[in-house]
Amino acid sequence: MKARTISTALRVALLLACGALLAPTASWAWWNQDWSFRKEIVVDPSAEGAEVQASENGIPVLIRLHEGVFRFEDAAPGGADLRFIAEDDKTPLKYHIEKFDAVFNLAFVWVQLPQLKAGAPTRLWMYYGNAKASDGSDARASYDPDQVLVYHFAERGTPAQDATGYANHSASIATPDDAALIGTGARFDGRASVALPASAALAFAGGGHLTWSAWVNPASANSDGVIYARRDGAAAFVVGLSGGAPYLLISDVAGGARQTPATQPLTAKSWHHLAVVAGGDRATLYVDGRAGPELAASLPALGGSATLGGDAQNAAAGFIGSIDELGIARVARDAGWLRIAALNQGPNDSLLRYGADEQLSSWGSGYVGVILRSVTVDGWVIIALLGVMALISWIVMVRKTRQVHAAVRANRSFLELFRAVASDFSALSHQLAGGMSVGGELDDARRRVILQAPLFRMFNTGVTELRQRLAGDNSSDGRKSAYLSAQSIEAIRAELDQSLVQETQQLNRSMVLLTIAISGGPFLGLLGTVIGVMITFAAIAMAGDVNVNSIAPGIAAALVATVAGLAVAIPALFGYNYLLTRIKDTTAQMQVFVDAFITRMAESYKEPRARRALAAED
Repeated sequence: MKARTISTALRVALLLACGALLAPTASWAWWNQDWSFRKEIVVDPSAEGAEVQASENGIPVLIRLHEGVFRFEDAAPGGADLRFIAEDDKTPLKYHIEKFDAVFNLAFVWVQLPQLKAGAPTRLWMYYGNAKASDGSDARASYDPDQVLVYHFAERGTPAQDATGYANHSASIATPDDAALIGTGARFDGRASVALPASAALAFAGGGHLTWSAWVNPASANSDGVIYARRDGAAAFVVGLSGGAPYLLISDVAGGARQTPATQPLTAKSWHHLAVVAGGDRATLYVDGRAGPELAASLPALGGSATLGGDAQNAAAGFIGSIDELGIARVARDAGWLRIAALNQGPNDSLLRYGADEQLSSWGSGYVGVILRSVTVDGWVIIALLGVMALISWIVMVRKTRQVHAAVRANRSFLELFRAVASDFSALSHQLAGGMSVGGELDDARRRVILQAPLFRMFNTGVTELRQRLAGDNSSDGRKSAYLSAQSIEAIRAELDQSLVQETQQLNRSMVLLTIAISGGPFLGLLGTVIGVMITFAAIAMAGDVNVNSIAPGIAAALVATVAGLAVAIPALFGYNYLLTRIKDTTAQMQVFVDAFITRMAESYKEPRARRALAAED
């Protein structure tokens, strides 16, 4: 029972090991099996002095994708298969694509985070690699209801479009700036400006709340110009540059104008984040995410149109430079929100960390798919031969295991009877022929098992030889001999040794196929690898293009043959060693049985005991 349990455990372990080697690897958690790849993205507000003192809800985060962090060739055209999933790997996040350029490997995607905890990293997953996926972008849902205007300036030949659900589209066309900070921006020459609509969503209530923000790149140092202006009679809200320094001007209905004091001038030809937060009786100017001068002034009621890049009342106050990512919200965003926007959207994004690409492995996708698609015809021929060899070796191992286990079980049952009858070989033959056993009747099931034992066949050979010699006329007076001579005993031993050899050959039959798989499999696989490498280098020589991308798939595919050869040899090696040990044990048992049979026979069939045994038979 113990040996049977160990044998069963070994077979189960072998099957599990082979299944682990052959089965494709899948990640421990995967949002949707239709997507082949994913990337971890960590939003860490504790890095680079973000100074976020409170959690932020519903903040849009910019995800920049380039060839250093993203494999564009594995994504669908236009990024239609991009999906962003929350940290729980279950909840889809709202997002929209501002730009996806697979030619120059550059993309800008805005993702709304439901919550960003203060000082604690937030993780999200970006899934891609599904050619059948439809576009999942939703620009309107990417912003909270308080965001009433966002201009990406990604349009060409058409007015700027509002990315929020309020549809506050511009009435004029901006000159595109392809070298903008985020995708395409708007370039201003000091004469032309962009008109913003006078919609209800953009109307400022007196004493209300407002957050205005934009990225600004002045063309020259110490420049003067109006970046944004909104006027309604005497009331005004103006953001501009004076001597290169940003300022905020608020004028109420009574005509009292207040302007922030001079600040540090902006560096020319570099991008800076400007923001204004107004609420109650205070308005604060932010530069690059840092709070600047304040105005003790309330936001005036403004319902008219606005201009970007100039002032409708002063044509000479036009801005010269570029503007990108204009946003207006009807709430007062806190300092943490603006700090996150400046760090995340700036030239050196210090808010995001990109993890390694993970892959849902399968036979048709990912690394396995790339390798298999690169295998040449000669490689598949070698692999097919190795597959046939593996199949044969597995059949041999299964059959030989069953044969050896059956032989061990049958020998064990036979030896129990052989020991019970001592030297009475005739009684044992009678039992196995259907008579009574030592302790009662021998049941048919056990008799059928014993009749398949190699030891029984050897015993039967010995008993047959014994009867022939005892029944022979070996005496001078013609009577039956009652004893065995030394020559007869040696002759019977020779017959038993011959039977032993035959049984051993039967147990070892087909084992040579396993040795062929063990020694031939790796060499056949190596042959396929060498041929594959030769073909790869020949193709490179013909193409005249040497790079890693052209070499790697061919080399990897060539190594598949070696892997296949090892996959044939390793299980065959384990199975061969296991079976060889069991066969050796069985053979040793049979050799011991030959000695025991000859010894008992020599003791039983000699004078005078042998004569009495022969008389009893007669």
